[in-house]
Amino acid sequence: MPRYELMYIIAPELSDEQKNQLIEKFRAYAEAKGGKIEGVEKLGMKKLAYQINFKSEGYYVLMKLELPAQEVDAMSKLMNITEGIMRHQFVRI
Repeated sequence: MPRYELMYIIAPELSDEQKNQLIEKFRAYAEAKGGKIEGVEKLGMKKLAYQINFKSEGYYVLMKLELPAQEVDAMSKLMNITEGIMRHQFVRI
């Protein structure tokens, strides 16, 4: 099974509880689709290189996981429609 790093940025106006719910949502989704989570690093609030949706900061999360290749596109689409996710990127290791 391929290994990936998933970096995503959560909107800064969300509460800590809402951020944790989003992180847990994506962890549970990956595990439900047959993936294995190797680790989740909460990198915290960081200044963005450029504004996204008129915001200059975001909460960064790095997730290392193993996921079936066909599920990466489905998870990416889920992240695109999830309220509170500003950007995300999968990188195959």
